[in-house]
Amino acid sequence: MLMPPKELEGILLVDKPSDHTSHDVVARLRGKLKTKRIGHAGTLDPMATGLLIILVGKATSASQYLISLDKEYEGTIELGKVTDTQDADGEVMETRPVPPLTEADVLAAIKPFLGDQYQTPPMYSAIKIDGVPLYKSARKGEEIVREPRFIRVMSWDILRCAPPQIDFRLRCTKGTYVRTLAHDLGQKLGCGAHLSALRRTATDKFNVSQALTLDQIQALTLPEIEKRLIHVRDAVPSFVR
Repeated sequence: MLMPPKELEGILLVDKPSDHTSHDVVARLRGKLKTKRIGHAGTLDPMATGLLIILVGKATSASQYLISLDKEYEGTIELGKVTDTQDADGEVMETRPVPPLTEADVLAAIKPFLGDQYQTPPMYSAIKIDGVPLYKSARKGEEIVREPRFIRVMSWDILRCAPPQIDFRLRCTKGTYVRTLAHDLGQKLGCGAHLSALRRTATDKFNVSQALTLDQIQALTLPEIEKRLIHVRDAVPSFVR
């Protein structure tokens, strides 16, 4: 009698490419890993790249714990242009002149965004209200009242200040819309802004340097992929082990 194939189980760190949704990544890996039990622990926008935690087999049950972990990002803000999605995937709705800003000016504007706060989610998001994703309402030109959500920004550092572009590194809690922070910073600076690039570099102790690209995963055999899987007990917070 033939034994059924062994089901893979564990956590796979993936470096998500741009122009892929998180769902696209899961769909591609579902075929490669030959399993239906697969998901991710924290969505990245299609434009964004970087660390996507993939849960395989029984590890999918740990999703609620891994989603709650703090995140780190690096990205670029484009000053002077406001888009409807608050990032480079959207249509430019407004263009304004960019004043001669210094790094000190930008840091002073960033300061109020540090720490605990409530953030209103953008209309172009997957959050559902009355069962309808907000982005579907946004595409119809509708504006829906959204409940602000609690977030915390632990740090927001400037890596390069060369207006109209600002490169940054940000550490924040789950559910933080980085593109909304970029948009709101532009409003505070008076010239408007949108997020032109974003890369998730870390989730808690996991770093994108540990991750594999989809092409790298595609080139591996299933036994080789199994060796790269992280056991759930080594990933979830200690209080749930």
